[in-house]
Amino acid sequence: MEDDAPVIYGLEFQARALTPQAAETDAIRFLVGTQSLKYDNQIHIIDFDDENNIINKSVLLHRAGEIWHISASPADKGVLATCYNKTADSKVLTCAAVWRMPAELEPGGHESPEDAASPAHSLELLCRLDHAARGSTACVAWEPAGDGKRVISLADNLILLWDLQESSSQALLASSASLEGKGQLKFTTGRWSPHHNCTQVATANDTAVRGWDTRTMSQVYCIESAHGQLVRDLDFNPNKQYCLASCGDDCKVKFWDTRKVTEPVRTLEEHSHWVWNVRYNHSHDQLVLTASSDSRVILSNMVSISSEPFGHLVDDDDLSDQEERRPEEKSQEPPQDSVIATYEEHEDSVYAVEWSSADPWLFASLSYDGRLVVNRVPRALKYRILL
Repeated sequence: MEDDAPVIYGLEFQARALTPQAAETDAIRFLVGTQSLKYDNQIHIIDFDDENNIINKSVLLHRAGEIWHISASPADKGVLATCYNKTADSKVLTCAAVWRMPAELEPGGHESPEDAASPAHSLELLCRLDHAARGSTACVAWEPAGDGKRVISLADNLILLWDLQESSSQALLASSASLEGKGQLKFTTGRWSPHHNCTQVATANDTAVRGWDTRTMSQVYCIESAHGQLVRDLDFNPNKQYCLASCGDDCKVKFWDTRKVTEPVRTLEEHSHWVWNVRYNHSHDQLVLTASSDSRVILSNMVSISSEPFGHLVDDDDLSDQEERRPEEKSQEPPQDSVIATYEEHEDSVYAVEWSSADPWLFASLSYDGRLVVNRVPRALKYRILL
């Protein structure tokens, strides 16, 4: 159907950093960070008009360097964090900083298309997430709940917890922990759990996944060989405690119960190359997106391990309705886990895929050649879940 057709937006430069505007729940908005070696890098503010099926954009300059990771504050629409390359003492490090958008470009204050076509605005630096002993920063993750004043950054083998103060213009290092062991252990990614009063963080290093208690910065669980090769990404089920998804260079996506870490609960093997991203849907956690270097985005329906195993939550009224159903309706098999759709609009490695914060049925994916694609959950599946 025409309403399900993808919408494609092309960036001028290569890109691998994508995030939804977490604090924006009315407009469908994503932020994309570029990776140019020769020119000033940019952050594209992408607004999707779902009524007219078009994209509107604003562009900000990010002169600090190539953007490797981007994340938006869950509490302030105008604040974001980036990890970017910086050359120091003939070495290239990936640093992290917190920025504010210009007021006229904050969500709701769009400039004219003519102005947007020429990136004349720069980000305001609020603070750097620097640490004397730190190396390259892999990512910055915001505390999911609260006032957007706590973030973690992962720098080489350190996990750093920061308190942002005075309108986020200062970052105080609250506590830290480090990987201990032989060899060069480095974090590759991290994710803050929305459960346990936001006191747990999951990290990946090499083939292992670890859980940390942010109150004591001590390890609470460890999945030693979560994947056969490097773990690329993690995500927590937003509606079920202890449920964590991981993906990696072994082409697999695995689902874990962090209380029983010896074996995954489920394993997906649908991709033919490295899996860079895994994302649960915020509202309907049976819907899981994955993005890979095989140039594909796959939408899976993991209904057997979701919080709504039969498509919706069952209450007493539903149970009484079921008693009145015809025998043939009662005997119907519950839905099975399956691949719902494979999206093949990309021609390069897909480094990121993210659900919209405003529309649970819409998502964006980004490939290295700078192609951003906005897609929707198939309408038939949407109605099946809702009904």
